[in-house]
Amino acid sequence: MAIFNTASRAETVALGERLAGRLAPGSLVCFTGGLGAGKTAFTEGLAKGLGCTDPVSSPTFAIVNYYRGPRPLAHFDLYRISTEEDLNAAGFYDYLDQGAVVAAEWSENFAALLALEHPVTVDIQVTGPESRRISIEGVSL
Repeated sequence: MAIFNTASRAETVALGERLAGRLAPGSLVCFTGGLGAGKTAFTEGLAKGLGCTDPVSSPTFAIVNYYRGPRPLAHFDLYRISTEEDLNAAGFYDYLDQGAVVAAEWSENFAALLALEHPVTVDIQVTGPESRRISIEGVSL
């Protein structure tokens, strides 16, 4: 596990961009961290690093946002998904099978199931108004 400390939103975005360079098509990135921790900011960096052209926003109400680019990204919010059937209905596995990188916020809701996909895990903890402690496991940076 690698641990990074970021001092600003821009540094969190840059770390996401750095991780994107290490991800193969069909990779799963599972996020944990509280509300406002910076999961969407980190995902903005992933999208940038993958070459996605669409603006990144929280998928809270949409369940999934899809960002187009040479290496597409599907950004899921699993907070309101409660069953594996709902996960399937949202197209979660379809995105992985099509080679999109999938970023899943609130992944702890399906931790055992998602572990079968050998995800990269990213835990973001707030340590100050702009600072974060980010643990990344499953890939070396």
